[in-house]
Amino acid sequence: MQKVRPKKSLGQHFLTDKDIAARIVDSLKVSEGASIAEDVLEVGPGTGVLTGLLLKRPDVNLKMVELDPEAVEYLRGNFPGMEGRLMEADFLKLNLASLFPGSFSIIGNFPYNISSQIFFKVLEHRDRIPQVICMIQKEVAERIAEPPGTKTYGILSVFLQAWYDIEYLFTVGPGAFAPPPKVHSAVIRLTRNSRTELGCDESLFRAVVKSSFGLRRKTLRNSLKPLVLGINAAKAAELLSAPVFDLRPEKLSVEDFISLTRLLSEL
Repeated sequence: MQKVRPKKSLGQHFLTDKDIAARIVDSLKVSEGASIAEDVLEVGPGTGVLTGLLLKRPDVNLKMVELDPEAVEYLRGNFPGMEGRLMEADFLKLNLASLFPGSFSIIGNFPYNISSQIFFKVLEHRDRIPQVICMIQKEVAERIAEPPGTKTYGILSVFLQAWYDIEYLFTVGPGAFAPPPKVHSAVIRLTRNSRTELGCDESLFRAVVKSSFGLRRKTLRNSLKPLVLGINAAKAAELLSAPVFDLRPEKLSVEDFISLTRLLSEL
């Protein structure tokens, strides 16, 4: 069977280090004592370095989605029983509701060029995705996992931390891949938290977070002024005089952004 050629257009860097692969698969948690295997979706299996290990786990009911036709052919030729498990499709365009009847976890070495888009899709289906184990660019992993007050804390940090507990598990060097990427990678685990609702207008919350970090070096007074004026120009000056607007966005926790959104919603 012909090897799969890494394609730059798809951001492919195939993991070749089997020890790293085992650590990633071992990081996937399932319920202890479950009577049936739990549903898991592998995103971008590539040459199957994770796939082979996942298929050996009796507690996992695995499905895979792969965009690269060459990789799909390779997987079907090297792993038995792919019928009904492997889909040749774009994860970002996939109807996730059609995959499993209930909740399912996600695992994969995410293409670095679309990792943020993958996370936003996860957020759309957060009530059906209790866990995500993924390898992404180290810089992005740090941004997602960092607490408020750090330089890398940003939009994706707030959105994901609102709904998931984030764990930075370990760093992976370029030598673990073929071809080696120019950056270090990292494995993180997202576990759905107990939050069922934000307690504020979610669309306004997203607008507040995005606007706040749009000018992250400025205070909230500068970055949110256009948004506040758009909601209620008459009360803008009074609201913007509040102490919270003296802060920069990286200082605010998820709860702070929720409180700020409630404040704006009262205008």
